[in-house]
Amino acid sequence: MSQVDAKANRPLSPHLTIYRPIITMVMSIVHRITGCALFFGTLLVMWWLVAAASGPDAFATANGFFGSWIGIIILFGYTWALMHHMLGGLRHFVWDSIHGFDEKPREMLAWATLIGSVSLTILLWIVGLIVI
Repeated sequence: MSQVDAKANRPLSPHLTIYRPIITMVMSIVHRITGCALFFGTLLVMWWLVAAASGPDAFATANGFFGSWIGIIILFGYTWALMHHMLGGLRHFVWDSIHGFDEKPREMLAWATLIGSVSLTILLWIVGLIVI
């Protein structure tokens, strides 16, 4: 048997197409995506802070952007990404303490991360709009 035949008969590595997506897998992927989104959102926060330090004209430009409909959508998404990433970090903290590895607690923590992040984001925005 040649080397070519041995390579042809080897099993292929599993791919995402053969797995049924489960909530913990989806939350793991979303946790990574929110981490990347927070990086870019933090650049926007930095722009706002630099504009505040640069003077009234630059600050008015930044506030004009964040007050527009696209800016509000970006801020809402940034808030959700922050809440989701925070709760995902707490979920990993629970796992680091060697708890929640059984199927039911693992899925419950994943759903709690999703539901909690949406709920906290909406609550923060309602409180913020009331205060304003």
